[in-house]
Amino acid sequence: MPKLKTKSAAKKRFSFTGTGKIKRQHAYKSHILTKKSTKRKRNLTYSAIVHSANEAAVRDMLNL
Repeated sequence: MPKLKTKSAAKKRFSFTGTGKIKRQHAYKSHILTKKSTKRKRNLTYSAIVHSANEAAVRDMLNL
């Protein structure tokens, strides 16, 4: 059986912490920023951890 290819979109969007959790970026930070408060934009800058309900799906996309 051939090797499975990693989904290119997932490869670009997810990374790992040192303990093996999957990091993701927040949405709503790319455009229409004038109506969003500075605090809201600042908090969207930081990365988040993928929720446990979605972790299996992300791992499948990354072929782990």
